[in-house]
Amino acid sequence: MSATIIDGKAFAAEVRGKVAEHVAELAKKGIKPGLAVVLVGEDPASQVYVRSKGKQTVEAGMESFEHKLDASTSEADLLALVDKLNNDPTVNGILVQLPLPDHIDEDKVIGAIDPAKDVDGFHISNVGLLATGQKAMVPCTPLGCLMLLRDHFGSLSGKSAVVVGRSNIVGKPMAQLLLRDSCTVTIAHSRTKDIEDVVRGADIVVAAVGRPEMVTGDWLKPGAVVIDVGINRLPPAEEGGKGKLVGDVDFASASEVAGAITPVPGGVGPMTIACLLANTLTATCRANGLPEPEGLTA
Repeated sequence: MSATIIDGKAFAAEVRGKVAEHVAELAKKGIKPGLAVVLVGEDPASQVYVRSKGKQTVEAGMESFEHKLDASTSEADLLALVDKLNNDPTVNGILVQLPLPDHIDEDKVIGAIDPAKDVDGFHISNVGLLATGQKAMVPCTPLGCLMLLRDHFGSLSGKSAVVVGRSNIVGKPMAQLLLRDSCTVTIAHSRTKDIEDVVRGADIVVAAVGRPEMVTGDWLKPGAVVIDVGINRLPPAEEGGKGKLVGDVDFASASEVAGAITPVPGGVGPMTIACLLANTLTATCRANGLPEPEGLTA
């Protein structure tokens, strides 16, 4: 069999379109969502990502506030900026781009963000709310994965799901979201015994382990739906060349067994920024006592 390709790029465009429609309705009420992104240092990948976030924020009709700080910026100065953004009524969402320089405590910075403006969903308050089934800001990548799965299946109730990876950013919140949608969830990781057999029992496989092409076709149940969160660059085949981008799933073998699969690139990646915009919209609606946008939240 040959798997259906889940087009995250096209779905993300639909999400951004829905966000823009809601933002236009808010504008009629005199409300304009604002997203502040803070970048410390000059990491090339982070710079590209921040530029893309800013561009898509403006295209959705939102206000984009970019704060680019030197790598030598002190922890105290960064915390002072976060406090300023917390108290700025024009800012509805705050995102501090990770990783931060070594001299800055990431946990302290994330903990300083107002949980209501924490559009990354990393604040411990939002983590706890998600884990206990309450209203929370949800991390963007897991939210994007959930949207793709809901679109494919309709209802996830009763599905068996395996999340490969236990990170705080993807693995753990992904498992919580699947539980909330009534899946039976297993988290597999580097210490899982007979991991291939564990994965092979799943209707849904979410691979978020950070190892290139780790999950192969023979790990999968025929017809399983595979969401590949990984993005890894393989070494170039020749000197001066550009290495190939691959996921945590061996796409060639997996697509012969799976029922549906996300590609890398063009799968989960585009959904992350789309969900960042959705979270900013949700935060704006909550701040103004308005109904949350349907289909754009967990």
